[in-house]
Amino acid sequence: MATETQARKDIVTACLEMNATGLNQGASGNISIRFQDRMLISPSAVPYRKMTPEMIASLDLSGDMTGAWDGPRRPSTEWRIHWMLMKTRADVTAVVHAHPPYGTSLAIMHKTIPSCHYMIAAFGGTDVRCAEYATFGSPELAHFVVAAMEGRQACLLANHGTVAVGMGIEQAMWRAVELETIARQYYLAMQAGGPVLLTKKQIDDTMDMLDGYGVEDS
Repeated sequence: MATETQARKDIVTACLEMNATGLNQGASGNISIRFQDRMLISPSAVPYRKMTPEMIASLDLSGDMTGAWDGPRRPSTEWRIHWMLMKTRADVTAVVHAHPPYGTSLAIMHKTIPSCHYMIAAFGGTDVRCAEYATFGSPELAHFVVAAMEGRQACLLANHGTVAVGMGIEQAMWRAVELETIARQYYLAMQAGGPVLLTKKQIDDTMDMLDGYGVEDS
């Protein structure tokens, strides 16, 4: 089992990777990892190239959502999204929130990504929903995200960005990248006249085939 020190290092590494791959820009976006009964999350307003493991904030998951944290830096303003997903879903041990260009473009249009590609099945159903809009960092936004992700492993955030989860940071990052890939494909298909969608049965068949495919739980 990974130590807390390793989990903190993993967050820093994932944040740097998120920007290096174009999944995110600047200090926007945030990443968290569950460690025992606490949530470790990237700090607010710290450029990723300057972030150190010691700066990662730690919040209690065992009690109520008070917002109290341990650490030298305030947690990301979106800590409520991460906290509520981990609190309400035992299958979530890592959360990646980013502002990628294509996923965010669709979110600005309040679009749900339909079954335009078989890999939509990697997110648990026939679509990736768009959560309703609320002010960033607000409890309302966290509730909207949890609702949009019922039975799903990712969602868009209206006029904002994307969220992907996983059993471990590698799986969450894999889903975040896959989500942006499909968002780009869907966006381009719409420009060319619109996609031909797969049926629910075709997606269900794909979900069966995808069992154990891709990045495994870590």
